[in-house]
Amino acid sequence: MLISCEMGEEHSLYSQLKEIPEVKSCLITYGNYDLVAEFVADTSSQLNEIITSKIRKIQKIKSTITLHVIN
Repeated sequence: MLISCEMGEEHSLYSQLKEIPEVKSCLITYGNYDLVAEFVADTSSQLNEIITSKIRKIQKIKSTITLHVIN
């Protein structure tokens, strides 16, 4: 997931994302997006729950783009 946040909130969001069990990695980046988070879900409903209830509800996140990868 590509995440844009409010200016200066990258490290705070990084810490909050790392607390979510499904988030397997998180990186602070420079450019159009501030963070990249990789998370794992077994089902579409679990994927939806992680995105809508766990990640997008974090304060200071301005926008997200989800890249759905199937292995």
